[in-house]
Amino acid sequence: MDNLSQLRTMGNILAQNWWIILWRGIAALIFGLITWFNPVITLYVMVIFFGGYAFVDGVLGIIMAIRGRHYHHKWWLLLIWALANLLTGILTFFWPLITMVVLTEIIAIWAIISGLLQIFTAIGLRKAIQGEGWIVLGGILSILLGIVLIINPFEGGIALTWALGIYATVFGIITVVLAFWVRRHAKKGY
Repeated sequence: MDNLSQLRTMGNILAQNWWIILWRGIAALIFGLITWFNPVITLYVMVIFFGGYAFVDGVLGIIMAIRGRHYHHKWWLLLIWALANLLTGILTFFWPLITMVVLTEIIAIWAIISGLLQIFTAIGLRKAIQGEGWIVLGGILSILLGIVLIINPFEGGIALTWALGIYATVFGIITVVLAFWVRRHAKKGY
């Protein structure tokens, strides 16, 4: 099948399922608006889901470690790892606010390190590429984000949910527009 045939096939799939694209866009839009107007609840739910994940991962890791104890003499390393995950999940359920702050701080540290690495990379590549200033700007913005999150972790967490809400809302709008565009062009015989 040549490229043009593949494009037409993909176009047909989109055209026949334009309504699925529409519902995906509506779902993203609803998620984005809920996230935007209820950032504290969104952040709390994300922390609880993280706690649930860590708990389940811990339980499954314990099972894997115990089942593997006959096959490797350092099976206990897997057990310690799994117990740490289990404990993290339990602590998250008991102290979700502390977990929220800690997760925000981890994101802050990541943003600062990432920003510094971006700047160092841009400096190292300044003779090999053009436009390295944009990389530096991205690095500076990452560092500023990290500093803001460290200074105000709770407010920073709220701001992160707002950013997620904005993204989901814009993505939802674009997807809804895409759905109607695909539907209109399908009628024209795409």
